Amino acid sequence: MYSVITGTGSYVPTRVIKNEDFLQNNFFSSGGEPVKKANREIIDKFKEITEIGERRYVEDQYVASDIGTFAARKALGSAGVDPETLDKIIVAHNFGDINISTRRTDILPSLAAKVKHKLGIQNPFCGAYDVLFGCPGWIEAVIQANFYIKAGAAKRILVIGAETLSRISDPHDVDTMIYSDGAGAIILEARQCEKPEGVISHISRSDTYENAWFLHMGPSYNPAVDQNEQYLKMNGRKVYEYALNTVPATVKKAIDDAGIDISDVKKVLIHQANAKMDYAILKRLFKLYGLRDVPENIMPLTIGNLGNNSVATVPVLFDLVIRKELKNHRLQSGDYFVFTSVGAGMNINAIVYKMP
Repeated sequence: MYSVITGTGSYVPTRVIKNEDFLQNNFFSSGGEPVKKANREIIDKFKEITEIGERRYVEDQYVASDIGTFAARKALGSAGVDPETLDKIIVAHNFGDINISTRRTDILPSLAAKVKHKLGIQNPFCGAYDVLFGCPGWIEAVIQANFYIKAGAAKRILVIGAETLSRISDPHDVDTMIYSDGAGAIILEARQCEKPEGVISHISRSDTYENAWFLHMGPSYNPAVDQNEQYLKMNGRKVYEYALNTVPATVKKAIDDAGIDISDVKKVLIHQANAKMDYAILKRLFKLYGLRDVPENIMPLTIGNLGNNSVATVPVLFDLVIRKELKNHRLQSGDYFVFTSVGAGMNINAIVYKMP
């Protein structure tokens, strides 16, 4: 019995926020001092490193469970699945529903319970719960769904990643330009196969001893702002170093556990955090196999126009690939590819998947 993705869906907000929209922001350092560089210089350097030129912010009337539901409906339609036949709904997020007016986290009831309600599902035995695992949360939810299927405890599971980081980011922190909003979903189903397909191997790790607070909540960098308000904060340099030192070896172990070689991997679908970081991770991964050159078009990127929407980056990326909306990026039957992510915790995970 193998876990196979039978449907995908995503929701990309319609509100486009360009880099030029930050020209009027008053940026401060972590020490509370105004950043001396001109905003144009800051933005140009930011674009050079991250490749982000624009990002999407959720429309005012929606929250994370809304856009997660939109993505879920597309995935259900893609798979041709009756929602009443779902055994589980797992929703990955980090900040719950954040209303535009209150800017407060709301996770009661859980986002999964809200999504189930919004889908109109009456089946009481469709269990619904949330996963909080930093940016790797959606991949971790897929890993959990795979365990249910392997154990014979479920046959059909809806897995969603939804986030609205724009409502938890500090407008006085340069890092606010990284963050965005979005949602992605898949239907994972049990399939009896003579040869392995679907989820072939997976791996997860958490490094919390020295690395737990690389991403954390904290007050605005602007000392004039209410210091009791909490915003998403990141030690970007530490995150970058951690990712480069740990992600490549972790992904290699997942590939090795799958019994394949790096040459068999057609795509690496990596968390869209920072283009420079993603390029460096991929280069180090191939170096672990004694290879200097990285194959062209192996790593699709959406960060340039969608930004970093945390748990949603990987499922949105996958949906766009499946729907053939990304140039030069296709997956065919028999292809191996990798899902991988790194983020708050610090957490890392990876899945090796074979297209049916």
